[in-house]
Amino acid sequence: MYIIVPYWSINLLRMNNLKRKTWTDIKSNDSWALFKIMSEFVEGYESLGRIGPCVSIFGSARTNSTEPEYLQAATDIAEQLTKKGYGIITGGGPGIMEAANKGAQKGTGPSVGLNIDLPFEQNSNPYIDHDKNLNFDYFFARKVMFVKYSQAFVVMPGGFGTLDELFEAVTLVQTKKISQFPIVLYGSSFWEGLKDWINNTLKATGKISPNDTDLIRIADTKEDVVNIIEEFYKTKGYSTNF
Repeated sequence: MYIIVPYWSINLLRMNNLKRKTWTDIKSNDSWALFKIMSEFVEGYESLGRIGPCVSIFGSARTNSTEPEYLQAATDIAEQLTKKGYGIITGGGPGIMEAANKGAQKGTGPSVGLNIDLPFEQNSNPYIDHDKNLNFDYFFARKVMFVKYSQAFVVMPGGFGTLDELFEAVTLVQTKKISQFPIVLYGSSFWEGLKDWINNTLKATGKISPNDTDLIRIADTKEDVVNIIEEFYKTKGYSTNF
């Protein structure tokens, strides 16, 4: 089932999203927005539902050649995971995302890109399989796809967008809206400050439960990342065929 939305209406939605809206503007756009939102969910469900078990790899689009260790790590982790039977999902852009999609293709596994339409920064990278390159206008629809079709999250160093995806997943697991799955942060030198703040501020003041910190793991080698994911599903008696 496909929902066809006129191209001019999509452009109108995009232009309206760039300016401050009045209450009248918000109400008048509601109906068109519903059609567009529905089409993004339908396309995402139909496309990703055919791929099989995947791991989402997140990280900054701004990671460049000055941080080759993170780019190489993303490529190597993705390649190793595809050899274990997983596809790789990224946000479809440059930087860490491009490196991870490159690794997926090196490992001959599914290489998926969930692009978001932004007025800056985001462009599709060349390592996404041509039939697995999806485009979204709405962050929330895109985030549903990451969570629904991923068996694990691997979170490389990144900015606000990366943190948004990380804490979205942790919140959903913490509140038992979804089943627990591995959430692995790569690079203790980058993430140690966040870990300390979670322990010394959030947990110490009772803002989270003592065992909530167990929902996040930190790894410093690509082998550790893969092993954490593999051990999680081995313990539960699952395989990558699910």
